Amino acid sequence: MNRAAIAAGGWAAVVSGAPSTLHALATGRDPLGAARAAGAIFLPRPTRTLPLLLAAVPVHLGVSLGWALVLDRLGARSPARGAAAGLGIAALDLGIIGRWFPRVRALPLGPQILDHLVYGAVVGAVLSRARERDSVP
Repeated sequence: MNRAAIAAGGWAAVVSGAPSTLHALATGRDPLGAARAAGAIFLPRPTRTLPLLLAAVPVHLGVSLGWALVLDRLGARSPARGAAAGLGIAALDLGIIGRWFPRVRALPLGPQILDHLVYGAVVGAVLSRARERDSVP
């Protein structure tokens, strides 16, 4: 188990939704829309907020930790490399997989891409820090 990648995925899971949340607040949209969409991946039929938010936690955390392990394995151990990888993940998550889920498809694309960019940059930054820390004698 790679502790650095798990930590990176955890930190990125916490902060990566900031762009879409701020965009939603600035434009008068629902700031929980992206979280509800993530929950709807696991619970496609419920419309109540609480079940969708509760379902979103394991979905978001699982995806975040999984991608962090992949990014570590691919060597995306800098903010720039992580951000580039985040854009690739956005293409896959939003361009291909997300099309299967109506609530994900309905989200504004730009803020979601920024979320992925932030996610990758944070993963890369945390992995870089861990690498620097581990290389100090």
